[in-house]
Amino acid sequence: MSKPLHIGIFPGTFDPITFGHLDIIQRATTIVDKLIVAVATNVGKAPLFPIETRLEMIEDELKSLSLPQNVEIVAKPFDNLLVNFAKEEGAQVIVRGLRAVSDFEYEFQMAGTNRKLCAELETVFLVASESFQLIASHLVKEIARLQGDTTPFVSKNIAAHLKKKFSIQ
Repeated sequence: MSKPLHIGIFPGTFDPITFGHLDIIQRATTIVDKLIVAVATNVGKAPLFPIETRLEMIEDELKSLSLPQNVEIVAKPFDNLLVNFAKEEGAQVIVRGLRAVSDFEYEFQMAGTNRKLCAELETVFLVASESFQLIASHLVKEIARLQGDTTPFVSKNIAAHLKKKFSIQ
């Protein structure tokens, strides 16, 4: 008898993907057999990068991780309710990262709402590793906008994307 496939979804805007996101992705692969990095279209947040670019950046960053051989990771866009996307993908778990206590209240509300909408979907919280607790995409964008060094927070590839984006605006 084979064990059931556990599919997890790590949703976010990933605008841009940071070392903190990569830490959560790496650690999530120890609890699921397949991880979908679900990239929210989220036009309400007015993303800096279009969805296609964010997907490309994620795929490039995933290549740099040393992932377990038996875990599949894919990046997919979504623009509907997360619980509906999770059902479409056959997922049982939503993976969320927590950086600080301030994240918990919002994430707790979202987990409760998602649970009410889809009782069979569990939310698992992973606390950010200490060295990544201060990283937030909106801060990385602000540093880049002001011509600061973003490499403590993102890869050189992502830093180059940010630099290019802000040098043409």
